[in-house]
Amino acid sequence: MARREMAMFKQVQDEVWAYDIEWVPDVDAGRVLYDLDDESLTDEEIMSVMWQQGGASEDNPTPFLKTVMCRIVSIAVVRRKSTSNGVSVDLMSLPKPDEEFSRATEREMLRRFLDALGSRCPQLVGFNSSDSDLKILIQRAVVHGISAEQFCARPDKPWEGVDYFARGSDWNIDLMRILGGWGKATPSLHEIAMLSGIPGKFGISGSDVASMWLRGEGRRIVDYNECDAITTYLVWLRLAHFGGKFNDSQYEAEQELVRSMLTRLSQDDERSHLREYLAEWERLTALVEGRSQHVVAGVSGAVL
Repeated sequence: MARREMAMFKQVQDEVWAYDIEWVPDVDAGRVLYDLDDESLTDEEIMSVMWQQGGASEDNPTPFLKTVMCRIVSIAVVRRKSTSNGVSVDLMSLPKPDEEFSRATEREMLRRFLDALGSRCPQLVGFNSSDSDLKILIQRAVVHGISAEQFCARPDKPWEGVDYFARGSDWNIDLMRILGGWGKATPSLHEIAMLSGIPGKFGISGSDVASMWLRGEGRRIVDYNECDAITTYLVWLRLAHFGGKFNDSQYEAEQELVRSMLTRLSQDDERSHLREYLAEWERLTALVEGRSQHVVAGVSGAVL
């Protein structure tokens, strides 16, 4: 088994996209792979067969399926842009509010996202993205017959251009590979975030997405996806601060940009999840800072 990459990223590019993707079992894939020709079968029944074939048990009735057998239902990105005029932070997600959640929408989401990556060339940031999010993007693009020449382009030498496929590339940062190790030494996004005063999972987890989808709650999935993308971005900021890419005052300013973005976007009544996220962030920040001050006071006389 190959050892995980542990290298810290070397620099912060002018455009950074911290992203997260949500997917559910693709019932069309289930019909093809398991010869489920009976048109009377419901999506829930087909998913049940897929989970059974994927090793479902009493303790784990909905096991993780191969990503190629799953359908992307949401992509969310926190985008940081640095220009001569300053730094801006935005939140983007697909499908957009006026778009339907259909198979055609998955193809269109993939095409738009990969085209944007190919033309804008941002520094990608994810959590377990090298083995999960990036792979499903590629696999499902192949399934849909999408061409993504610019995204797939690779320079002759690593330092001569953008490369999303090179091992340890600074253009494709997987936070889990930097933070993780073997077995239980690898934290989940929820664990590293919560202990850092950043919201993790609250109210919904990834295991709830399929059931939400079956209930027709696609927009709630996008909301959940956006929260995960924000958490990924905030963990990246913290790791960039740890690595000296931002000093203390710069790190505070970067966090304030996110707070301002959340405050602005959450004024929309349809984005109440961002108000909840901001409130949880404030609660956790106060909790973690309070405990840190208590610890510092207790060891103030210690000498290393």
